[in-house]
Amino acid sequence: MKRKLSRPESMILKGKAHKLGDDVNTDDIIAAKYLVSTDAKELGRHCMESIKTDFVSKINVGDIIVAGKNFGCGSSREHAPLAIKGCGVSAVVARSFAAIFFRNAINIGLPFLESQDVDKINEGDELEIDLSGGIIKNLKTGETYKTQAFPGFLQEIVEKGGLMNYIKKRCQ
Repeated sequence: MKRKLSRPESMILKGKAHKLGDDVNTDDIIAAKYLVSTDAKELGRHCMESIKTDFVSKINVGDIIVAGKNFGCGSSREHAPLAIKGCGVSAVVARSFAAIFFRNAINIGLPFLESQDVDKINEGDELEIDLSGGIIKNLKTGETYKTQAFPGFLQEIVEKGGLMNYIKKRCQ
């Protein structure tokens, strides 16, 4: 029997922008000395500390990372998106992503969007992201940036908290 995938009606995220540059690698996201844990909250306490020591203290649950090109390059580890999610970040918007980060972010249910308009977004801008429509609104400036919609099945993975939870729920 074939199961029908349900597509979420609309998935809206809202949060403050935290700007990072190009080539933020997985060691920048979470230093190797913390890889002894896979607990998202524990990893989240140390997110970005090697490049922005006050990063975690400025995050409110739901905030959004906005970065340049090649975000998540470096070593292949799920610890990096886990740390981002664990510190309360709801999504990452970047000019481009390293392929391995792309896969690991899906596995743990962290939404990410590519946008060529990241330079128009400033630190602290309030963003609203419509994953279903592929629209990023800058509520501070009133500008709207179009990006590719986050596919329905990926939205379902995010809603379920990651790939393993998604699979478990689909097999029930």
